[in-house]
Amino acid sequence: MAQLDRLLTQVITKAGSRLEVKADKKPRLEMKSGEAIDLLPNPLPTVMVDVLAGDVVPPELKATWQKDGQAEFDYDLAGQSFRIRLSRYMDLPQIQAEHQGPSRASAVPTPKPAAAVEVAPAPKGPGAAAAPAPSTPPRPETPRTVPMTRKAQTHPLAERLFAALVERQGSDLHCTTHEPPLVRIHGDMKELEGFDSLDPATLLEMMEALATPAIWQRFEEHHDADFAYSYEAGGCRLRVNYFHDRVGPGLVCRVIPNQLPDPDRLGLSDPVRRLATLSKGLVLVTGPTGSGKSTTLAAIVDLANQKRRDHILTIEDPIEFVHPRKGCLVNQREVGTHTDSFKSGLRAALREDPDVVLVGEMRDLETIAIALETAATGHLVFGTLHTSSAIGTIDRIVDQFPSDRQQQIRVMLADALKCVVSQVLLKRIGGGRVAALETLFVTPAIANLMREGKNFQIPSAMQTGRSYGQRLMNDALVELIQGRKVEPMEAYLKCPDKESFIASCKRAGIPFDLRLGEADA
Repeated sequence: MAQLDRLLTQVITKAGSRLEVKADKKPRLEMKSGEAIDLLPNPLPTVMVDVLAGDVVPPELKATWQKDGQAEFDYDLAGQSFRIRLSRYMDLPQIQAEHQGPSRASAVPTPKPAAAVEVAPAPKGPGAAAAPAPSTPPRPETPRTVPMTRKAQTHPLAERLFAALVERQGSDLHCTTHEPPLVRIHGDMKELEGFDSLDPATLLEMMEALATPAIWQRFEEHHDADFAYSYEAGGCRLRVNYFHDRVGPGLVCRVIPNQLPDPDRLGLSDPVRRLATLSKGLVLVTGPTGSGKSTTLAAIVDLANQKRRDHILTIEDPIEFVHPRKGCLVNQREVGTHTDSFKSGLRAALREDPDVVLVGEMRDLETIAIALETAATGHLVFGTLHTSSAIGTIDRIVDQFPSDRQQQIRVMLADALKCVVSQVLLKRIGGGRVAALETLFVTPAIANLMREGKNFQIPSAMQTGRSYGQRLMNDALVELIQGRKVEPMEAYLKCPDKESFIASCKRAGIPFDLRLGEADA
């Protein structure tokens, strides 16, 4: 089912005659009486109209549509026929759909006579056995869904490695050809004692034992694979990546606790927790790889699961935290297992009646565009990006689009974006790690700055809007230093804007000598 079907369905239900979709305008439905009504509250940007057209154009006309900007064809939906015309005017796409009434395919077919059942002739003569009754053909077996986390089988070396990883409270396990296994503990890589260097044959044997046949085939064909593995003995799950490098095969396993993260332990503020109660909009959690974005999102989604009575749909690669049903119905889909990609899963999500959608990663332009459309049409969308600051997140989204469309995206983003949470993970004094969160809540004043492209003025607006929950990264880092949770040099190394961080530290009375890497006091 294409996304345009949602608008065509309204043509059928409202008994309209023609649908007109133009870039930067609201979709309009012309009634048979001549009256015209808007089908959506907001205009559709150019990229959205392109997506709608690309979904329905037949394969044999795609080249003509892309080259000449023209295409015309018949389209059937729910027993009704439409004549669709695609065109471009001054490089802006347009869609016109004429409602032509019931389609030919919807006509009631003439019933065909039932095929005669061939019955074997009755045996003649006394004592002859009765002919067997014709047997009913067996019903086809219903295909079974592949579980999101399947344990193929175990391996002695893997069991020892996983047990050592959990026992040492490590976050990641690294196995590389001709190297001893290493674990990341509180951010530092350390060799595992009691293990020798891993040769290629041993690694491949262990990797094949842990993977399912489909995952192993994918690894052999593409030389990398991602999946989740249930480590029952350790009471956790593992996000596993297989790869090949210049010396041979390797793998990385990240620990995912079975217990959902506690917002209190994460230190989430009340404004961040209230994101779980939003009715619609786009919420982004950003940061570098390994900064805890998935953990923060899992805590917010769990709050929504407890407080709401809605439908939550997640699209992840792979599925990490498992959300059982609490107050909400939760469907979790895995890229590569339950859907082909983030964009295909997100496009399908619009037809699955969700209230809350979580996109594990917004990687490309089309995924970002569909996520914006989903948020603009009345859904609450959570997503992640690999950016280092809230302002950088806005710039990154806008820069994904061609220059002639960036102003449209600024307007759409200003209307849809509700909050950006940007975080970094730091080493805690005494062991462990702690997250510093920068929070940008989009107020009317900040939305105006976004529309006008004046993102450089947003930090000043954040400093004067702390009552809304605004917090700059420098302020979050200074609070952690003053609370004696992190060292000043650790905060300096992780902050995105080092010059302003030094100025913030001086204002807070936290001097430290960068030449020595130690605090003066």
